[in-house]
Amino acid sequence: MNRRQTIPKHLRYTINDFNRQFPTDDACFEHLRESRFPDGVAYCETCKKECQHHRVKGRPVYACDECLTQISPMAGTIFEHSSTPLRLWYYAMYLMASTRCGISAKQIQRETGVTYKTAWRMFRQIRSLLSESDMQLEGEAVEVDEAYFGGKRKSGGGRRLRTDKGEKYKTVVVGVAERKGRVIAKAVPDAKSATLLQTVREFVLPETTVFTDEYICYDGLSHMKEGYEHKRINHSSKVYVMGNVHTNTIEGFWSLVKRGIGGVYHQVSQKYLQSYLDEYSFRYNRREQGNLVFTSLLRRVAEKAAPHSLVPAQMKPAPTDAF
Repeated sequence: MNRRQTIPKHLRYTINDFNRQFPTDDACFEHLRESRFPDGVAYCETCKKECQHHRVKGRPVYACDECLTQISPMAGTIFEHSSTPLRLWYYAMYLMASTRCGISAKQIQRETGVTYKTAWRMFRQIRSLLSESDMQLEGEAVEVDEAYFGGKRKSGGGRRLRTDKGEKYKTVVVGVAERKGRVIAKAVPDAKSATLLQTVREFVLPETTVFTDEYICYDGLSHMKEGYEHKRINHSSKVYVMGNVHTNTIEGFWSLVKRGIGGVYHQVSQKYLQSYLDEYSFRYNRREQGNLVFTSLLRRVAEKAAPHSLVPAQMKPAPTDAF
């Protein structure tokens, strides 16, 4: 049995590293401030320019050196209006980024001592950072496949047919994966040709080689004005690889997602499915980073933050009366 560490040393980030870097709430706060306002320099809405800011003693805000207008690094982020200690937020993000198949809100409740309602809200907020809907796949070859999540047929297993009555349909998800690269998974209304081809057009560059299975709704790929080269593998004939023609990359991603959802979350509603897909896609697209996925997740906090970070008006310094 191989007991050696499989992650290269420069890509490791253990719980000991986390505790050293973020021992207190103040350490987390200073990290957040530095990521949003490097060296304490930020745009001041009152002065209408970049100004140096200093920490206000006893409060989680910074004040402009010139006009004393206050800003908060947490304003406009997922941490805003939260009474949960900032270190617990960071720890939840560390746990989410360090696992391959995900971690449940119930486990976070056990690890941190917060209520289940708080843990669930934290995960929902963290997942809101993980969407990469504007990403464009740039590989020379991509694989496209559809998968079906949720729902059951009355007669047993398999995807639900239109003739079935009394239960909700399965949710259709379209996946597009670069060979040895990134992946995008998008929940769509149906698996019709127009929907699938529009998804390919949205995420795949023109003149790319597109690999699919024999599903009839992919027939129009080779006739699109984007000039895609379409190659297919016939799964119904028990053929799964023919030279370089296969869809094993995206099929492997579906396996990871379905086993993760089934083993960790057990079931996911259609309403929140896209956020879970974003979580699995985010980790998959950074699988070469080892445990440093956590640092990528921390960067998303600043990248996704609202541009204006002013503290509410009642927290601005009161005017000084003249005597």
